[in-house]
Amino acid sequence: MAIINELIIDSSIPLVSVKMELFSAFDLYRRRPFWFLISLVFLLLTLLKSRVVLSDPNYLIGLGSYDITGPAADVNMMGYANTDQIASGVHFRLRARAFIAAEPKGNRVVFVNLDACMASQLVTARVIERLKARYGDLYTEKNVAISGIHSHAGPGGYLQYVVYIVTSLGFVRQSFDALVDGIEKCIIQAHENLHPGSIFVNKGEILDAGANRSPSAYLNNPDEERSKYKYDFDTEMTLLKFVDTEWGPVGSFNWFATHGTSMSRTNSLISGDNKGAAARFMEDWFQQNGIGNSYSDESVVGGTPRRVSNIIPDRHDNHHELLELAASFQSPSGQPATKILSIAKRVRSALRQADKPGFVSAFCQSNCGDVSPNVLGTFCIDTGLPCDFNHSTCGGKNELCYGRGPGYPDEFESTRIIGERQFRKAVDLFNTASEKINGKIDHRHSFVDFSQLEVALPKQGGGSDLVKTCPAAMGFAFAAGTTDGPGAFDFKQGDNEGNAFWKLVRNFLKTPGKEQVDCQHPKPILLDTGEMKKLQYFQSKFSALGS
Repeated sequence: MAIINELIIDSSIPLVSVKMELFSAFDLYRRRPFWFLISLVFLLLTLLKSRVVLSDPNYLIGLGSYDITGPAADVNMMGYANTDQIASGVHFRLRARAFIAAEPKGNRVVFVNLDACMASQLVTARVIERLKARYGDLYTEKNVAISGIHSHAGPGGYLQYVVYIVTSLGFVRQSFDALVDGIEKCIIQAHENLHPGSIFVNKGEILDAGANRSPSAYLNNPDEERSKYKYDFDTEMTLLKFVDTEWGPVGSFNWFATHGTSMSRTNSLISGDNKGAAARFMEDWFQQNGIGNSYSDESVVGGTPRRVSNIIPDRHDNHHELLELAASFQSPSGQPATKILSIAKRVRSALRQADKPGFVSAFCQSNCGDVSPNVLGTFCIDTGLPCDFNHSTCGGKNELCYGRGPGYPDEFESTRIIGERQFRKAVDLFNTASEKINGKIDHRHSFVDFSQLEVALPKQGGGSDLVKTCPAAMGFAFAAGTTDGPGAFDFKQGDNEGNAFWKLVRNFLKTPGKEQVDCQHPKPILLDTGEMKKLQYFQSKFSALGS
């Protein structure tokens, strides 16, 4: 019977039928041993004839997931920088999802995906500190990467820089602690779930889950650059499928570029937006359908998977009788009743779901840049007409120009639809993934001061000019926001002039020098953030709060 535990049974064989055949066979053993042996051989042949997932392991893989929702009331949300966007409830809870890939006696890497706007250097430092206390030098800043899905509907106040926590009125301990605790615990889960397994990769294209929200800016790229691409935004999804040698598929991580802005700047409910929704859809789909099933409209209600409880499983009329029958078998005489040797334990563990790691699926963010999930275009909220193409304004005002999602005017429906479109493609890539990843595991990590980089620019006719980057600065167009969340006052996208009033306000904080102005040209500087040294005192105070 040990061989049954090594098989990943094809979904075409109902699990209940397999269980019933096992129990019927053991009942037969008590009455007629000879016919029991024949039935056992028949059962094993049936299983072996079915499709099985056999994976020659070359890595140790482990996945984990944990809640990071944090405060859901009276906290400013991170993303839109809107002081009026204060949390007042939960759309759905947020999670951190981790995977670990390791060589049995070599390197390992950890990747954590957060249902949050972004990661934080301060949060990462605290997580690494905790991992070091628990595991020594196994997990460090060199091999642990933490990323956010860019949802604009999570609690803010957990970053270490003043610019990011101005609208939350400073550091928010509850937001910080929820992230640190959840990230640490999902990594612990992934570590404890490490088993021999394999990783497969697959790629595909999604055309209806993103759109370029600055098409006029894209047209400013040289013709030879634009001719390299079919579309003005990235349409490719890349998926990793994780297959445990014993349990079969245990999870997937995919990367696709679209902003977490299906939920608007006026939303007040905590949400993982479209990517958080897609992750929930896929985890529910796998829990309901198991291994090898394709996405089907029959398995959904209203386009989303039916929720299946992971606390109360389906029970059958003879459930207790079957358990009593299984428990009645004793271990062989003179041998200990171990997990391997006990017949009763082996009966229960043929499909021992309690020991199986939970399926984890993460929908990660890639180069989202100007990719918006509001795919219907941009319109003026006062007239219903399209916004100005070059500056995204309505009658000269940026505040009236908004992008529309596919569920317009219902942003919750837009979130569901964009999430479902990513989910559908992920299921397709998951079911057809066949390219196995091989080779050594390695990692690279470095700290780079981007304000002092030397860059060689090639010149026409040969040779090159050596130029330097400069400290960061925010331009006037930055304050205009985007069509996913317009800014305030009279700022406009594409502004390369600025105005006297806001320059006066800027100079009150920090007047940029000639070298900085020349370096940032043609962008007019609104906030010379990279040279605001006086704010470093406050940044150090906020950082100290996290220690």
